[in-house]
Order: sequence, then C-alpha cells, then structure tokens
Amino acid sequence: MKHSDDIPSALAQELHQLKWILSSLHMKGIEGWPTRFRAGCAPTPAAGETVCTGASERLSLDAIRRELGDCRRCRLHQGRTHLVFGEGSAAPGLVFVGEGPGFDEDRLGRPFVGRAGKLLDKMIRSIGLERDQVYICNVVKCRPPDNRTPEADEIQTCSPFLLQQLAALQPRVICALGACAAQTLLGTGSAVSRLRGKVHSWRGIPLIVTFHPAYLLRNPSQKSGTWQDLLLVHRILHPT
Repeated sequence: MKHSDDIPSALAQELHQLKWILSSLHMKGIEGWPTRFRAGCAPTPAAGETVCTGASERLSLDAIRRELGDCRRCRLHQGRTHLVFGEGSAAPGLVFVGEGPGFDEDRLGRPFVGRAGKLLDKMIRSIGLERDQVYICNVVKCRPPDNRTPEADEIQTCSPFLLQQLAALQPRVICALGACAAQTLLGTGSAVSRLRGKVHSWRGIPLIVTFHPAYLLRNPSQKSGTWQDLLLVHRILHPT
C-alpha cells in the first residue's frame, strides 16, 4: 500500500474532500450517494452549502459569512470571545492562510494582529504589498484553548468555510503559513520542511508553503528560508 506522501497532491486533495463529504452525509443519515451534482460543485459537509468552481455559482464572502453565522458547529465556540472570519482585499492577488486565532485575534475578532501578525505585516511589505492588498484567514475561525493545534474533527468541521473563501477569492497565489494550513489544503501529512521550496497547486491555483510567523518568532534562524519562499510568491505574482 502506498504511503499518503506518495499520492499526487491533487488526488490527495480530492480524497481529503471526499472524506468530509462522506462523513457529513453519514451524520445526516444518508446512506446512499446522490446520483449527480451540479457541474463544478461539491457539497461542503459542515456548512450544508456547496463549493463551486464556476464563477456564476461561486458564493460571495458575505454569503459565506452569513452561512457561518454565530457558529457552534464544534467545541471551539465554547471558549471564544470573537469568531475570526478573515479580512483584506475582496479581489486579492495573494491569500495567506494560517492555523487559527490566538489570544489577540480572539479578543479583537481580526486575524494576525498579535506579535505574529506584526511579523506577517513585515513579510507582506517585504514583497512590495500592504496588508489591505492581500486577504488573510485561518483554517479554523475560533481560538483553540491555550493556542493548541486544532484537532482533526475541528478542522473537518471548519475548513469547508476556508475552501469556500478561497473559491470566492480566486487569488493568483495562496501562501500556507505552517503545517495546519499546508496539510489541510494539500491533503497531506508532510511537514513544512518537506513542502516548502516548491510550487504546489490548490484547484489550479499555485500554493506556496512556508513557516508560520509564530514559529519564526521562536526560531528566527528559519527567517532566511521564509524569505526564499516569499520570493517564490513574488515571482508568481510578477512573472518576468
């Protein structure tokens, strides 16, 4: 049997999404598979909505936020102060995806506003952009207790909203910050160190993996490698 790392990333993504779909249908009491879906769409388990690749059917950010509502779909809502949906340009060339809100983000209801957020702002400026020119969001929208890594069922419940956001935004490139974002979007268990330094793809959109700013604050020696990853992002945004 092949190891999951041997499965092509595009196939791994589809298998990952299929697992969510099947789990959701089972929880809803559906034992059989629907005979057909609209072209370009797949059900999103937690939300009961659809993620569509066709521009005419793609949900808007406002519609996704309304569907998310005062979300209580997983245990993370129990300790939150604010749900953190995401913010930035509605037509960005670049989207940054992190893991989940921290203390400051939960307090203010905005992504990446603490120490890691200040470093992310510097990373954004290093490639000639400002924060309001990109979009920033997370895999999970509520702060995990004590900033722990989100658990698998929490990711499974919340990440369909992330996929809807990315489908709505259709950026030219996605930058996955850290293992949680990279593994969720690529459907892999590989470490960041194995995933960075190359161009991946999420539904046809180039995806670059780099270290999370919070990790860089603890491991500043990795900043030079992160700079190389950002240069790769810049080259995709500004091809010669």
